[in-house]
Formats: sequence, C-alpha cells, structure tokens
Amino acid sequence: MSTVSVPPVLTSPRDDATQLYRAFKGFGCDTATVVNILAHRDATQRALIQQEYRNTYSEDLNKRLSSECSGDLKRAILLWMHDPAGRDATVVRQALSGNIIDLKAATEVICSRTPSQIQQFKQVYHAMFGVYLEHDIEFQASGDHKKLLLAYVSTPRYEGLEIDRVMVENDAKALFKAGEKKLGTDEKTFIRIFSERSRAHLAAVSSVYHSMYGNSLEKAVKSETSGNFEYALLTILRCAENPAKYFAKVLRKAMKGLGTDDTTLTRIIVTRAEIDMQYIKAEYQKKYGKRLNDAVHSETSGQYRTFLLSLLGPSH
Repeated sequence: MSTVSVPPVLTSPRDDATQLYRAFKGFGCDTATVVNILAHRDATQRALIQQEYRNTYSEDLNKRLSSECSGDLKRAILLWMHDPAGRDATVVRQALSGNIIDLKAATEVICSRTPSQIQQFKQVYHAMFGVYLEHDIEFQASGDHKKLLLAYVSTPRYEGLEIDRVMVENDAKALFKAGEKKLGTDEKTFIRIFSERSRAHLAAVSSVYHSMYGNSLEKAVKSETSGNFEYALLTILRCAENPAKYFAKVLRKAMKGLGTDDTTLTRIIVTRAEIDMQYIKAEYQKKYGKRLNDAVHSETSGQYRTFLLSLLGPSH
C-alpha cells in the first residue's frame, strides 16, 4: 500500500515543469516548491514531468535538481525521481561501486525484494550501467555471502502462497542437521534452501522448525553464521515472514541512539513509499508504540523532513 498522496486535481506535467523551472531561477532554489510538486506525484507523473522539462528547456531535470539541491534532500529527491526498479538498481550500484562500498545496503535491497522485482531491477541495472548485477556482486562480495547473493538473484522462485507440507518438514530437518545438530555449519544447505524456496514456504519452515526443535530458525541462523552472510539470511527470513515488520525494524535502528543514519532512512522511505509504506507504518506503531511520522519528524529537519513526511502520508 502506497502512502504517496497525489492531489485530486492535478496540474499538467507541462505546468509542473514550468513551476520547477521558476523555482530554480534567480538566487538560490525555492526547495519548498520543488518538494511540494515532486513529493506528490507518482512514478508515471514524475516521468512525464522529466520528459516535459527536457522538451521545453533542453536540459535534464535530474541534473538541474542535482545542482540546485544539496545534502540529504538532494539524495532523497534524486532517488525518488526513478521508478521502483530504477531506484533499486541505483541504490545497489552505488552500494557496490561507490566511494564507500556498502555491502549491507546492497544485501538489504537484494534480499528483501520479490523474484519479479529482482528480475526487473536486474534488467534496468544492465541498461543503466552497462554491467551485469552478478558481475558487481562477484567483484565486491566474498565467501558464502557472495554465493548466497548470486544464487538469490539468479534463481526463479514461486511467488504464490501454496506450500508442500512434506517439503517444508524436510527443509526444517535439513536446516537443523546442517546447523544446530552438527559441529560447524553446512552453509551449502542454508544457501540452497534460502535461495530456492518461496517466501510462504520459508515462513512455514520457520514455524515447523520452532515446533520441532523448540528453538527459532532465526536464532539458529544467528548462532551458526556471522557477518554479511548472517545478515543476508536474516533479511530473507524476516521478509518471508513479515516484510513490513522487517523494514520497521531497520527504520527504528536508523533513528535510534546518537545521530540518525540518514542514508538508511532515505533509502527505506523512498523505496517503500510506493509499495508497502502503509503496512510499515502500522508495524512501526504496533512494535514501538510511536508513530513513524513522529519519529521521522523529531530526527530530521528543513525541507528534507518535509519531503520524507510527504512521502509517508498523513499520520493516523
């Protein structure tokens, strides 16, 4: 469920392009106008505005936004200008080839997406950057983490809700045997099951594992694995069980303690606003007894705050 609120009576893409052009003119940029327009347009409308802007002013709107805005607001708006697949491709490419390699961010995006979302953003990734996603994973990741990511982006998985009980039990037994039952860990089994099974299947495995062995599969993953490999397995498992709860937890972590992790805050809000932010807000409130809008309001400031809160939609 998207939280982006589009005005009931929309101005035309041409009018929006004109307003943006005016906001850029003169001394300094009228960021309030920029935010007010772009935060309230969906992916199709944003694409049309970009087209109109290029046709009318012979310049790329994103380039102009890049030179007119700065800091967190600039990062958030530029990411927002893409459609969901373009955003995922951009985030993962920056995480795997930017000045600072951020394997955690790349892992989060890859392991929290559905198979069809992965297929889409893989195609966009190659079209945008002229390189295959697998190539960048191969180059930056290592060990079992690399094996899992490569398997996860290339294996087709069923996206429906039907499960095979016998197969579920067999997988629960196989994971117990590969982890808690033995000395050391058989990572191959974890990689195979976590990369090949559907979300519904994995959620069922987790539940059966708990009733068979009295321990949660999540705890088993935590005690048997570590580092980025552990993070990837946990992301896959948590998103199989409840993606909204997973993202609520990541957001909470980004805003907890001293200082805010604005990169993560921006990434989650901007990439989920058009997908399932309504559910994430509900999970956040349920788990932490505080509205996500209020948390974001107290951790951010200026037009960056206005932009993120616009994407989050009204506080209920």
